[in-house]
Amino acid sequence: MHWQTARFRIDLAQPRVMGIVNVTPDSFSDGGRYHSTSAALAHCERLVADGADILDLGAESSRPGSPPVPLDEELGRVLPVLRGAVALGVPVSVDTYKPQVMRECLDAGADIVNDIWALRQPGAREAVATHPSCGVCLMHMHGEPRTMQQSPMEGDAVAQVRAFLEQQVRALRALGVAADRIVVDPGIGFGKTVEQNFALLARQRELLHSGSALLAGWSRKSSLGHVTGMDVGDRMVPSVAAALLAVERGARIVRVHDVRETVAALKVWRAVQQD
Repeated sequence: MHWQTARFRIDLAQPRVMGIVNVTPDSFSDGGRYHSTSAALAHCERLVADGADILDLGAESSRPGSPPVPLDEELGRVLPVLRGAVALGVPVSVDTYKPQVMRECLDAGADIVNDIWALRQPGAREAVATHPSCGVCLMHMHGEPRTMQQSPMEGDAVAQVRAFLEQQVRALRALGVAADRIVVDPGIGFGKTVEQNFALLARQRELLHSGSALLAGWSRKSSLGHVTGMDVGDRMVPSVAAALLAVERGARIVRVHDVRETVAALKVWRAVQQD
């Protein structure tokens, strides 16, 4: 299995690590630490040195309760970092739901669009479909960031998430986007209860039937804090554990803050697979 992106065809025979770069003042885990262009680029370089296979740049926080960021402000945050990151030799993803940001970032050299709205904003599907080869990650979100945890989804989250992701893949494929450009993400923590999040992990293999590779984003999520009692800054170990469990259940990409530790854990996992 491969993930076709603008500049790279990523081999997913082995799980890949996507390093998170929050170019924001207010992300739930590391907001403000990499808000400046120089700090963000230094962080990109560090993540690549630590073994990141992909970089994911985000200029608007999607934490529960977060307000939207104006278009010009998001572009002003992400484009200077993107222009430096594309020279680091790894695929670069941009975490955005705004079609204009998608288009400008793709024009500036981004390889992947990572959209928490699964391209449901007007013009977003077209922004991806008109590009000849960019990769895309379609994520499930119940509601929207400002209110999603006030009224989380009800019922069997696994069945609902699976149906949603399959529908979004079909809609994008209908516009001519090749299947190998599309990855799906169940959206851990986005409008779901703690129990639903862990059900999505326990039954993750049920989400693999769309034919698209699966990306898992458990890093430092509040559900890990709920079961461990750990504050967000102390959740490295449970985050790595969740990433490994996701890989065991078929995830091909894990989106993480703690790249070095996750890469090391996956080396142990690979050694067991080769035994």
